[in-house]
Amino acid sequence: MSQPAAAAWAAALRAAGRRLVFTNGVFDLIHPGHVRYLAEARTHGDALIVAVNSDRSVRAIKGPTRPINAERERAEVLSALAVVDAVVIFDEDDPHAIISAIQPDVLVKGADWASDRIIGRDVVEARGGRVVRIAFAPGFSTTAIIDRIRKR
Repeated sequence: MSQPAAAAWAAALRAAGRRLVFTNGVFDLIHPGHVRYLAEARTHGDALIVAVNSDRSVRAIKGPTRPINAERERAEVLSALAVVDAVVIFDEDDPHAIISAIQPDVLVKGADWASDRIIGRDVVEARGGRVVRIAFAPGFSTTAIIDRIRKR
């Protein structure tokens, strides 16, 4: 879904009185940790939108060897998950602009993010929304999967 379409979809949900949950990330090699995280995120509202980093922004954040899977492929896999209601790709190095456009009621991030460093917190809390931090499932990591593959 395009960013304007995502913003319109979110506005329609809010107009219908539904609570919109937002999270974002690379989601390069989907593993059980991702699935558990997204399932928990979805419990905090009526619909979950996932913003996926573009290939360009992933390279800026994680380096020239990432992503493994292209942005449209990552978005397609996420869209197939029952707990995900919508997926949007964003090209900025951080999600502040897409959070500002979507105006979610709940912003979910991993517990590895300090509360005061969560990007978009200002936007969500200014509307009376809340920020939720979710612990990662231990033992799951895209980087660890890539390392295991390289060692074999």
